[in-house]
Amino acid sequence: MSRIGKAPIELPKGVEVKFDGGVVKVKGPKGELTQPMDSDFKIGIEDGMLELTRPSDNKRHRSFHGLYRSLINNMIIGVSEGYKKEMELVGVGYRASNKGQLLELTVGYSHPIFFALPDEVKLTTTSEKGQTPRVILESIDKQLIGQIAAKIRAFRKPEPYKGKGIKFVGEVLRRKAGKTAAK
Repeated sequence: MSRIGKAPIELPKGVEVKFDGGVVKVKGPKGELTQPMDSDFKIGIEDGMLELTRPSDNKRHRSFHGLYRSLINNMIIGVSEGYKKEMELVGVGYRASNKGQLLELTVGYSHPIFFALPDEVKLTTTSEKGQTPRVILESIDKQLIGQIAAKIRAFRKPEPYKGKGIKFVGEVLRRKAGKTAAK
């Protein structure tokens, strides 16, 4: 029994959902997203609520029911509100800057790291005195922004002793105690 798949999705004003030929198209004020989907599933819209129904109770349909509902929900949230990820660079001499869609990171290596972002993601960097440099990513596609944020974080993951590295804002790191002096 898929509890997630059975839950209805509320459609905000200005969001249109179309399903034809195995492709779901969601259009809203911030943009348009498409997602391929099994054509066996049915989408019903009534009174501003969207419901996803599966054709049968076989294992394949049950396994995709909650997945497709979550993907459609993420698309609806993306085109109406958008997604935002903030990352901070913790460490002495760590810097971030951008020229358009090209991110330049200085994170303790002998060379700067250049990372080109796709046009679907809006990139901003901030460097204020007394605060850690921040990289802010905004997009309507939840999967794309999460993938890009994970790639940026992988350049210098936070280490457990001093906490230096690239981390998400609000992320709690598991810290370890350092060496203790032997007597």
